[in-house]
Amino acid sequence: MQIDLPQHRLIYEHIRGQIESGMLLPGDLLPSENELARIHQVARPTVRKALDRLVVDNFIQKQQGKGSIVVGKPKGVGILSLKSTTSALGENLKTRIVVKPEMRPWKEAFGFQISDAERDAGCIYFERLRLVNQRPVFFDITMLPNINFPRFTMRNLEDASLFNILRTHYQVEIKGGEQRIFAIKADKKLVDFFDVKQGHPILQLDRKISTNRPGFHLYSQVFCNTQEYALYGTF
Repeated sequence: MQIDLPQHRLIYEHIRGQIESGMLLPGDLLPSENELARIHQVARPTVRKALDRLVVDNFIQKQQGKGSIVVGKPKGVGILSLKSTTSALGENLKTRIVVKPEMRPWKEAFGFQISDAERDAGCIYFERLRLVNQRPVFFDITMLPNINFPRFTMRNLEDASLFNILRTHYQVEIKGGEQRIFAIKADKKLVDFFDVKQGHPILQLDRKISTNRPGFHLYSQVFCNTQEYALYGTF
């Protein structure tokens, strides 16, 4: 099930898709607002709203006298971004599913309090391993309230962006959140995932992620092997 999107969101998703697929490259100039309005058969303010969103999400930038210029595809893993100490991230990010999405009861989420509505609805639980250049860098556990997510447990999250799925299929958008950061030593499970020695230093992030739905949050616990990568960005 996919929720019908308003016109400005359809234009946003169309242009974003062209940038993410490589059809539009950094430095490319988009058609003018008038041209885009004719192409999509909408009013110019609708196009402007789509372009403003692309600017906010750092896919394009507007330059006086030139128009809308493609910046490129942001590199990162969800809210987290990576900066390699060895090579560019490029297109080498892969996602493997460790535990497929399934329904579970819950009373709390990684130390964060959940609301009565979230607890009563139950959670959708899944685990993923994220690899960069074929090396495991992230292992994450995610729980989200099972509130208006039809058929989510049937979706294939292999090499897919969770945030993109939530945005395009359920109109759930990430707005920020709260995170707690810990330095831990790898236990047996993390040793196996990251192929490191017992006691290897690992970064743990417990996150409560805010969305455009009032009172609705995503919860995740992320383990990061930052031996070759640094984390950066805004949360």
